Amino acid sequence: MTGGAKPVWSAGLILAAIAAVCTALVALTFSVTKERIVANEQAWLEQSLKPALAGIVYDNNLIESVLSIPLPHELPGNEPVLVYRALLENKPVAALFVVTAVDGFSGPIRLLVGIDFDGIGTATRVLRHHETPGLGDFIDSAKSDWIDQFEDKSLSNPDRLLWALGRDGGEFDQVTGASITSRAVVKAIKQTLLYFEANRESIFADK
Repeated sequence: MTGGAKPVWSAGLILAAIAAVCTALVALTFSVTKERIVANEQAWLEQSLKPALAGIVYDNNLIESVLSIPLPHELPGNEPVLVYRALLENKPVAALFVVTAVDGFSGPIRLLVGIDFDGIGTATRVLRHHETPGLGDFIDSAKSDWIDQFEDKSLSNPDRLLWALGRDGGEFDQVTGASITSRAVVKAIKQTLLYFEANRESIFADK
């Protein structure tokens, strides 16, 4: 009985040794590639942010100048908001807000809203949405230029009272059959501009 158990015990040791070696190899591989992975992720994120900084010249690393605004806040969405601050010679020139319009037709719409230091929109880009293909997905810059109408707009151009769809008495175009989606985006951008106007100094206080 004892002699029969020994091979099983030996096999267990061998399997444990193999598992330990594999674990060590995985840990070594992760250690070697970790910095490269982080660098690639940062490069991808910064490339994703640039389209919302149309015409803005900056010289800092956006990833290293990020601010997290916790709940409660008056920005669109019901979660903490990330703000990437763009600087030139250590002076603030623009901010990029990652906000969520929660009232899209098919669910939340994740937006990247760029605003220069004077409160003028640089550009807005859709990061994620679930709107209906061929109808509500016009908000994606790859599908149409509808989102471009917010570039160079502010709370005085048009007047803040006119930040609404044309059918609601405002200045902005809508897409036939997709007014809920259009309205949600306009509302979210206006909310972001209002927050920036009221909190600009604190946003750049710790840059």
